[in-house]
Amino acid sequence: MNSAVFCADIGGSFIKFGVSRRSGEVEECGKVPTPVASWQEFVGAMQYLIDTYGTDLPAGTPLAISTAGLVSPQTGEMLATNIPAFTGHSLANDLSVALERPVTAANDADCFALAEAHAGNAQHHSVVAAIILGTGVGGGLVINGQLVRGHGGVTGEWGHGAITRTELTLAGKHYAVPRLRCGCGQTGCLDMLGGARGMERLHQHFHHQENTSLDIVTGWLKGHPDCALTVNAWLELVAEPLALLINILGPSRIVAGGGLASAKELIAALDEKVRGGVLHTYTEPLLIPGKFLTDGGLVGASVLGRMQS
Repeated sequence: MNSAVFCADIGGSFIKFGVSRRSGEVEECGKVPTPVASWQEFVGAMQYLIDTYGTDLPAGTPLAISTAGLVSPQTGEMLATNIPAFTGHSLANDLSVALERPVTAANDADCFALAEAHAGNAQHHSVVAAIILGTGVGGGLVINGQLVRGHGGVTGEWGHGAITRTELTLAGKHYAVPRLRCGCGQTGCLDMLGGARGMERLHQHFHHQENTSLDIVTGWLKGHPDCALTVNAWLELVAEPLALLINILGPSRIVAGGGLASAKELIAALDEKVRGGVLHTYTEPLLIPGKFLTDGGLVGASVLGRMQS
């Protein structure tokens, strides 16, 4: 279980690369731009990173990948990826052949969930849900230390489905809420309103102002009324589907990742709101920020790699 694993966190802009020599620990070695258009260039980039940072490791050292997009555990097919080079490829299988080593791959939210369940803020919890509140909304699920990988790689994706309200009542006033067309093809997905860009869309809708999510949260903390309205609306919209997720899965710990998770007061407010809407009584915080807000992909990939090796 302590043999070395190469780890890569692949985003639309960069590949972060690391080496894990002990379970739960990753040394981040470097990063290169992601060759998004060419499979051969992507393979070349991975080979370069392995050759550069793995000279002291055995030839068959496995590679574990955390990647944007969904990875089907049945076929290895990628869904909704922003890396066209992966189209038509089974990422793990094809890369394993090209690099002549074992390769495994999972969605970045799944890897974040694994990282938190094994080495982060959800250790020793039997049912761990991870939620991503970043550009959009995502999630992953770990039960008894094992990653749950649903059909097509879809598990814990609570940001999709026509699940947002069309109106809210806040402080006695009624507000219409837009149902927006989502990149998944549906209309009304939480993904369009529940992440950082979603908060900004809500602020634009209510106030006709363009502000960053950081500015909105900062204004909320300072008591600015426009920002308070936006954040309170956001809390209502996000807490309801999250409460449904909790009632279905029964987690004993939820960890939040993504950019909004760095706003501890926002996550605490969401935790209070959601605990008021679930069946079980949680006397202590259920939702907390994750430990691995910046390197969860690499740490989770290291866990995944050891599970598959």
